[in-house]
Amino acid sequence: MSIATDTQILQGFLGGLLIGSAALLLLLGKGYIAGISGIVGRAVASPRNGGWRWLFIAGLLCGSAIYFLINGSLNAQLPTLDVTLLLAAALVGVGTRLGSGCTSGHGVCGIGRRSPRSLVATAVFMVVAIITVAVVGR
Repeated sequence: MSIATDTQILQGFLGGLLIGSAALLLLLGKGYIAGISGIVGRAVASPRNGGWRWLFIAGLLCGSAIYFLINGSLNAQLPTLDVTLLLAAALVGVGTRLGSGCTSGHGVCGIGRRSPRSLVATAVFMVVAIITVAVVGR
């Protein structure tokens, strides 16, 4: 187990501050919740009417590109595409539909709005994540 450095703590703090600020600005400015699965789903379902959604998605991608340009790497290990990965992705998609949102929507926006449904959903996400890490051991 490694201990986080001051730089990692600062990056996490600033990243969280930016995510929270973006979610708050979207809620106050447009009245929409910054749930990524809902934003992407609605943008794809209605491409011509998804103007702000496409800009939001572009902002997510640009953030990664800027990080890459500054650091020269994303420091991410991408898994090879196989049946297990495709099944996992499908299950995540089904889960976001059944749970009426994804971790970003419930965890960042829902808890901030004190939504009981989001509190339960986030608790379930966390318990399943802890069990998964315990079983897989990573």
